[in-house]
Amino acid sequence: MSAGSLVLGIETSCDETAAAVVRGGREPLSSIVISQVNEHAAWGGVVPEIAGRGHLGALQPAVAQAMQQAGAAPADLAAVAVTMQPGLLGSLLVGATAAKALAWAWDKPLVAVDHIHAHVYAALLSLPKWEFPYIALVVSGGHTSLYRADDPLTLTRLGATRDDAAGEAFDKAAALLGLAYPGGPAIERAAAGGDPRAFPFKLPLLAADSLEFSFSGLKTALLYTLVGPGNRRDAPWRVPRARLADLCASFEHAIAETLARKALRAAAQHGVPRILVGGGVACNRRLRALLAEQAERAGCEVHFAEPAHCTDNAVMVAGLGHALLAAGRIAPLDADVAARAE
Repeated sequence: MSAGSLVLGIETSCDETAAAVVRGGREPLSSIVISQVNEHAAWGGVVPEIAGRGHLGALQPAVAQAMQQAGAAPADLAAVAVTMQPGLLGSLLVGATAAKALAWAWDKPLVAVDHIHAHVYAALLSLPKWEFPYIALVVSGGHTSLYRADDPLTLTRLGATRDDAAGEAFDKAAALLGLAYPGGPAIERAAAGGDPRAFPFKLPLLAADSLEFSFSGLKTALLYTLVGPGNRRDAPWRVPRARLADLCASFEHAIAETLARKALRAAAQHGVPRILVGGGVACNRRLRALLAEQAERAGCEVHFAEPAHCTDNAVMVAGLGHALLAAGRIAPLDADVAARAE
């Protein structure tokens, strides 16, 4: 194993405990993700206390498995990279504390990674050749943002959500409809075969030149569709099976169409004909199809992160960590975590 080219990545920003070893910033040698979905499903969302405790028990086995799967020893590592922001503070602290301990014990540099920037890097990993700049769309349960990426480390935020993120809107919509958690995949499954134009939800595009997002209105529109005029229907609201697919397809389409239009609007405004898409919602098939179709008409390239690298993972953390290490951006062992990005 060539010393100096391997980075161990650790990701615990929310409810996924992940560890990975990546060579040269581009080649994953291992990727371990331990999910807590079952623990949080009963609550319809992530419970921070449960998430933090889950990381405490899962992180050491995840790191051990990642190192073993990669055939790597501590001496082979160039650095330990860890997500330090944004995320749930309790969850971040578990990963950061473990990474600091390993960096100190193994005498390796510590690299602090921004979770959102790592999702952009995940989309770059799908490309054999990089051609900057890119417009980057990060869309997940907690984040919906647009960036201009001039290189792997230089990201300028162009717009973000003012309220619910797209994934959060999916989760809340699924709860209203009595569907499973997480909401995005549940709504996508329920939407199969449905008519995406059966319910004409208004697209939350805001001003004509805006690159910001707002999805809380869509959630409210869905609620009013369920309760009827004057809120006359009492919970639980029962949607006929024949209409559930149409309702889910229409809601899903409204979110996907908004994301696609905003990404292409950013590309047009900045004269950048290349779009990257990362984050858990980037797995959504309707979003992929809509954006690919519209981008082709606009003469724009669009590249999605691989499905395995869309949801929270440590490959993207180790990959971006390698780039940060090459730029000399080393974190002190007393570096602190942050719930919000700076």
